[in-house]
Amino acid sequence: MTLAAFLAVAGLLTMGAVSPGPAVLMSARTGVTEGVRTGFFLSLGIGAGAVFWATLALSGLALVFQIAPTLLWAFKILGGLYLVWMAIGMWRHAADPLPVVTDVPPRSALSAFRLGLFTQLANPKPAVLLSAIFVGTVPPGTGAWVLVALLAYLFLVETGWNTIVARIFSLDRTRAGYISLKTVIDRSFGGLLALLGIKIAAT
Repeated sequence: MTLAAFLAVAGLLTMGAVSPGPAVLMSARTGVTEGVRTGFFLSLGIGAGAVFWATLALSGLALVFQIAPTLLWAFKILGGLYLVWMAIGMWRHAADPLPVVTDVPPRSALSAFRLGLFTQLANPKPAVLLSAIFVGTVPPGTGAWVLVALLAYLFLVETGWNTIVARIFSLDRTRAGYISLKTVIDRSFGGLLALLGIKIAAT
C-alpha cells in the first residue's frame, strides 16, 4: 500500500470517527456530567470497540453477514435495545439534580472504559462501514504491519476525538449551561439515543 493510499484510508476512518452517533453522544454527556477524566477512559473503551469491529471487518465480517444475514439482524436488534435501555435511564433521571462532584465518588476508570466499549459494540454499523472502507481501499496482500498501523490510527482517532468532545462538554461554561437546562438536555440526549437505537434495529 502506498503512502497516498494509507492517508486516504486514514481520512475515511477519521470521517467515520467524527460523525455523530451513540459514541459521540455518550462522550458529550459523560464530559458534562462526570468530567474529562471519566470521558477519557470512556473514549478508550470507544476506541477499543472500534478496533474490535475493524478487526472483524478485516477478517471478512461483511462476507459473514452476507452469508448469514440473521446474524447481522441479531446484532442490530440487541445493540438497538441496549441503546434504548440507556436512553430510558437518561429520560427517567432527567429531572434529578446534577450531583456535586465533590460529593459523589467518580466513576472508576474500568467502569467508564466498559461503558464506552459497550456503547461502541452496541452499534454494529461501524462494522459495516469499516468493512466497506477496507474492502474498497485496502488491497489483498497488504502487509500485516500496515494493517496494524491502520488499527492503531483508528484507535487513536476514535479515542482522541471522543476525548475532545468530553473535554469541550466538561468546561465550566458548558457545564453551567447544562445545569440550567438539565431536564431538557437529558431528555433530548435520551430521545436522540433512543432514535439511534431504533434506527440501528430497524435499518
